[in-house]
Amino acid sequence: MDMHEFWGVIEAARLAATADKPFAQALTDELATRTQSGILGYQERFDEVHGAVCRWDMWAAAYLIGGGCSDDSFMDFRAGLIALGRDWYGKAATCPDSLAEHPSVINAAHAQSGQAIFDEDANYAASYAFERLTGDDHAFYQAWDTYTAPREECGQGDDAMGEDFDFKDPAEMQRRLPRLSALYLRNTTH
Repeated sequence: MDMHEFWGVIEAARLAATADKPFAQALTDELATRTQSGILGYQERFDEVHGAVCRWDMWAAAYLIGGGCSDDSFMDFRAGLIALGRDWYGKAATCPDSLAEHPSVINAAHAQSGQAIFDEDANYAASYAFERLTGDDHAFYQAWDTYTAPREECGQGDDAMGEDFDFKDPAEMQRRLPRLSALYLRNTTH
């Protein structure tokens, strides 16, 4: 699967998502219409775009938006970022602080809710779809091991993540992410 097709799958799922059918469920439904190799190709592209935003500046944005952000939560944030679609993903990948303009981020900040963007289930849509096709909840991981060699995980290559900095330092966060800090650090003095 090439990137154009990957983003087409994401967009189709975004269009199918409703209040009663969250994005991850719509994505699973969309992927379940494909072949097993199509699902594996999707996962390969997903891992590529997921890994491309595994950076300290993006983690800092997730930290502000989520009111903190563990390793697992950062995976969910990056999956949710992909779920926003190609345009928002591209904006955020270029400048994480641009997420301060996203309506769900603005609404979450005003509601003092850390629910914007994070989407754990979107991480697993390919495996859920594969299970629908095969009836075997282990088949995806077995097929994936055959399909691709092991890859470097997020955080293993610190140089690739950019410059590390203290997310708990309000002045540093305001310097690096001024618009998100204005939304989420309103009650912080520096």
